[in-house]
Amino acid sequence: MKKLLFILIGLGCAASASAQISLGKDGKGGQLMGSFETNSIYYVDDNVLGSKPDHDLREYIGSNSYLKLDYAIDRFSVGVQGDFYLPAIDGYEIGTRDENYKKDLQFLLSGAYAQWLDKSYSVRLGSIYEQFGNGLIYRSFEDRQLGINSSLLGASAMYRLNNYFTIKAIYGAPRLLDGWADSRIGGADLSISLSELFKSQKLNLSVEGSWINRYEELSKDADGFTAASFETKQMGEYLNMYSGRLNMDIAGFSLRTEYVHKSEDLGQIDTEKAVAGYAAFAELGYNYKNFSFSGQVRALENMGTRLSLYNGATVNQLNYLPALTRQYTYMLANLEPHQVNVEGELAGQVDLYYSLRSKSDRRKYWNFHANYSTAYTLHKHQSATGERELIWQDLNVDVERQWNKSWKTTLLYSFQEWSPSHGHQHRTYVANIFVADVTYKINRKHSLRWELQYLLSDDYQGDWVAGLVEYNFAPHWSIYFQNMYNLESEPNFEDKKPLDENFNPRKVYYYNGGFSFTHNRTRVQLSYGRNRAGYICSGGVCRYTPAYTGVNLQLSTSF
Repeated sequence: MKKLLFILIGLGCAASASAQISLGKDGKGGQLMGSFETNSIYYVDDNVLGSKPDHDLREYIGSNSYLKLDYAIDRFSVGVQGDFYLPAIDGYEIGTRDENYKKDLQFLLSGAYAQWLDKSYSVRLGSIYEQFGNGLIYRSFEDRQLGINSSLLGASAMYRLNNYFTIKAIYGAPRLLDGWADSRIGGADLSISLSELFKSQKLNLSVEGSWINRYEELSKDADGFTAASFETKQMGEYLNMYSGRLNMDIAGFSLRTEYVHKSEDLGQIDTEKAVAGYAAFAELGYNYKNFSFSGQVRALENMGTRLSLYNGATVNQLNYLPALTRQYTYMLANLEPHQVNVEGELAGQVDLYYSLRSKSDRRKYWNFHANYSTAYTLHKHQSATGERELIWQDLNVDVERQWNKSWKTTLLYSFQEWSPSHGHQHRTYVANIFVADVTYKINRKHSLRWELQYLLSDDYQGDWVAGLVEYNFAPHWSIYFQNMYNLESEPNFEDKKPLDENFNPRKVYYYNGGFSFTHNRTRVQLSYGRNRAGYICSGGVCRYTPAYTGVNLQLSTSF
């Protein structure tokens, strides 16, 4: 572990020595750029969590690392990315462990491209990342925290005419974990700016549309497909999705709308009947001086669309369906994040912001924020009760106050109610969460921040308490310690009993402490602690991670 640590830190420090590398005289040979990122965990046995490593070693390593290199000269650029799993961290579908974990060491050439970018058009071959509209119809992207890389291996092209007409096209094989699916994805996206076309100065108006096609040979002999799936389906081997969008901005108001139609599809490999789907989305916003408002509403039905019908991985998603809820950063507020019910969901969210600043001292201000979101099952048949059921709702109120140049406080209250059965049963859990976040700036380089959090609940796992202390030495160093404790009921042991029969499950501290160092474009963070099982979410997309105790090294650098 020490050897690995020194190697990774050395790579980061060496890479950060310069911002980029110019080739040839006066940079006429182009520019070489790169980035390196690693997340490595040194697992240790923890009787409190009731689990041991899956092999004979009592201590072992999981490591996900990514190296990306790009070269650009004039309008031409090429790039390559390699992923290293030594082996993969627990909870990532890219890698699994067996008794001899060294067999899981693997290197993947996860991306390569060549691109020509001109004033009015561009062409790209290799790894394609793209999003049409809001992503309801299509999104290919990489999120290393979630273990997602859904790029296409193929080609894309874009053409723009006088800033009022843009068309894009894509085609290729989608990436799935450590390889490519047998399916093929093709599509096009069109955007017309009516305000540019008619030279409007006050109104910004555009109409857009997209089409996505998935082709995949279907076989009745494939594992998981039922005979009923093929006898009743009408989709054939092609899936088509279409969307139309309208965007408008005028006098502080903004409007975004989208409607998606999806042809018959087998949402899951064991689905009895191929069904069509749709999604409708609208967002209204308003800004005036120190006040802003935004509201979103979305209805969707049978929109769980996969890149390939023959893969059960959670990252096997062709489109992007984030939850319409607030994205939390505090520990206790993020214990049970909402995940979209792709079978059918009606959801909405409202945000209100107001800022009040002192006229005599601009360093003093108030920021007020209120947020409410809710989601229900779309149809009565989705629940055992025969009625539409609540899936999720939350109400958040937070106030940020900058008192003077030294003191800043943030107070948050969050009410959360969610269905453990995703609306199938008439049962919900309720949590009331209180957070106090205080920052004291000692001088220009030193600051102290601490958090106090309390979760009050009669359901699920009962009451929780959490705290964090963080000291910053600008511009390079930061140290912290945090702890989270379940006051009343048993934590989630993932159906595993503690190894120590005399262990009291109520006395579990989910502690974590460490430091970070930042220099130029390099950041290193080293921490040790016990981590609770749960979901890690980014942009409303979530990945389940099992509980573990260990040392965590994170490093990122670019040049």
